[in-house]
Formats: sequence, C-alpha cells, structure tokens
Amino acid sequence: MKMKEDSPAKILLVDDLPENLFALELMLSNKYYLFMKANSGNEALKILLHEQDFAIILMDVQMPEMDGFETVDLIREIETLKHVPIIFLTASMDRSVYIFKGYQAGAVDYMIKPLIPEVLKAKVAVFVELYIKTHELLVQNEEKEKRAAELIIANKELAFQNDEKEKRAAELIIANKELESFNYISSHDLQEPLRKIQIFSTRLIADESQNLSDKGKEYVLKIEDSAKRMRTLIDDLLAYSRTTISERKFETTSLTPIIEAVKNDFKEIITAKQATIESGEMCDAYIIPFQFHQLMHNLIGNALKFSHPGKPPHIIINSRNIKGSKIKDQILLSEKEYCHITVTDNGIGFAPQYKDHIFEIFKRLHDKEKISGTGIGLTIAKKIVENHNGVIIATGELNKGASFDIYIPST
Repeated sequence: MKMKEDSPAKILLVDDLPENLFALELMLSNKYYLFMKANSGNEALKILLHEQDFAIILMDVQMPEMDGFETVDLIREIETLKHVPIIFLTASMDRSVYIFKGYQAGAVDYMIKPLIPEVLKAKVAVFVELYIKTHELLVQNEEKEKRAAELIIANKELAFQNDEKEKRAAELIIANKELESFNYISSHDLQEPLRKIQIFSTRLIADESQNLSDKGKEYVLKIEDSAKRMRTLIDDLLAYSRTTISERKFETTSLTPIIEAVKNDFKEIITAKQATIESGEMCDAYIIPFQFHQLMHNLIGNALKFSHPGKPPHIIINSRNIKGSKIKDQILLSEKEYCHITVTDNGIGFAPQYKDHIFEIFKRLHDKEKISGTGIGLTIAKKIVENHNGVIIATGELNKGASFDIYIPST
C-alpha cells in the first residue's frame, strides 16, 4: 500500500451502537487509515456533505429513525458520492431478502455479523487499494492535462517567435538591399572620383611643384588632405554598415566636444559661407561616440549645403534632458530619460509632406545639378539614431529652413 501517513485513506463507519463502532475501528486498526464515525444515518449524511473523499463506507443496516438502506439511497443521490464503495453490515436477518435489497440500494458487498476480522480487513484493504490507484490515476491525468495546457501555451509562444523571426527576416532582406545599394555607392561611385582626385593632387605636387605659388601649393595640400579625410569617412561608413550594433561600445559622453569637433570639420566651409553655428551647453548621453560624430556631421553638413545663395547659414544646436512620458512617441519608454537634441537652420528647407521621405535612402528633394549629394546622409543619420534606441523627427518649410529633433537615452 502506497498511502502516506500524512494523507491516510478515510473510512466512514456508521452504526447506532458505540461499542460496534469501537469494535470496527479496533479490527481495522491501521496507521494508513483515518476513521470517521457516525451513530445514525442523519449524522452520516452530515459528514458526507462536508467531506466526500472516502475510500469506503461501512454501513450498519438496522438503525433507528433511518436504516442503512434509506441512508444509502440518499447518499447515492449525491453525484460525487455515487461511486464510493459501501459494505452493508447486518445481524440475524433473512439473508436472501436483505442481501438483495442491499445490492439493489447500491452496496458493493454484504457481511453478516458476527464479523470475521480477517475477512473484513481483506475486503476493506481491496477497496482502499482501489481508491489509492484511482486517486493516483486522477493525479496523473491532471498532470497530463496540465502538461498539455503548458504545451499548448509553449506552442503558441513558439509560433509567435517564429512569426517574429519571419518578420525580422523580411526586415533583414530589405535592410540588405539598402546595404547593397549603399555599398555600391560607397565602393564605386564615391571611390572612383576620390581616387582620381588623390592621383592628380599627388601629381601636381610631384611634377608641377615648381610652377605653383605658395598659395597654390597650400590649396593642393588641402585638397589632398580633404580627399584623405573623405576616404577615411567612406571606410568608416562601410565598416559601420557591416558591423552589428552589439560590437560597438556605448559610453556616457558629453556631446559638447563632439559638436566642436564637427565644427572644426567644416571650418573652411563655415568661413567661406560666413556661417554661424550656435550651440549651448550640451547634455550627456549614452552614445557610440564615432557614430554620433557622424550623425552631427551629416546634419550640420546638410544645413551648410542646403543654404540660401548669398545668405549666411545660421545653425542653432540645443539639447536638454526630458522624460519619455512627455514625448509623444510610442517607440520611446515613458519612464526613461532622454537627451533631446535640436538642429535648426535657416536654409532652403523642404515641403512638409516630405518629412518622412527625407530619410529614405537615395531620396533627393532638390535638383542634383544645383546641389550635389548622394542622398544617403539622412538615411545614415536615421540608422545611427535607431542604433541608439532613439528617434529622429524632421520638420521643415520650403525656403524657411529645416529642423531635426533627436531623442536618445541619457543613460
């Protein structure tokens, strides 16, 4: 028997005589049994209304007020008690009549008093063992149902993950197509003219140095230096496009030195166009420094490029910390703090309906004959901001300038 002492099989003993109840308990004494006793049919029913998980019921037939047959009839009306085994116990009566009546009432067995202890113990043991096996089977079935339910949930989660993987795969295909176009421009269309610039500037210095004035030599050297910086820039962009974000190192960095470095990149253009770049105290942000440098380089470069002819460019760069809850954007986390950077200019701007298209790769809003460019600068800017788990928003008005709002995590 596998019953535990802390969860013994319950047996209900029903007899109107206390001495009979005592004798039954004594005969069946077992540490794996828990006995509950009732001295009438009514008391037995009261017990059964509160506790129903009995392994077996031993029921005396002759009892005052309500005999054993009547009690069993009422017990069998309770749905959860219909299958509890009941053994009738009776003394000196017409066996054939009462035995038939007992079976008809729903008893599984019938014993005549005086009871033989060994026989009673054996019969009770059989029904208790059957109860234990049934109970174990129910537990196993419940566990199977639980496992099946968990499997259904796991399958749903797996299906969801597969859908997400397919979605990511589709996005990756689109990204790879963009990357192929970008790589082609970087490796061919940009590299070829740059290579010629470097070749001819080198030849000028080597073959025509004696024919050049000091000013001419200075210009050629500047051309050569600019070509070198452009090649470095292209190499960096190609490396950036091929490397995953996880391989980049984020740092909590002040944006001020980066802005100053970008200003220095455009020192000659700023002087030539008499441009003014205003920048206040910049907040710290959790960034990939070289990518952020590229971001600001592209935005400031665009502001200088798309300026009104004859009108000095005026670029204003500001930043402040702001809670995500105050930003109306579903991508950003409401509880997180962001560094809000604005880059505003007084250039030729763009029509408001192009505010989303402006970030598309190779999308050009202006005549390429009048204003040079590859159409990838703002696409790269958007990708860099996304790499920083942020967003970039463009607003503009034709001939009245453009503004870019950038939100990236402060930490």
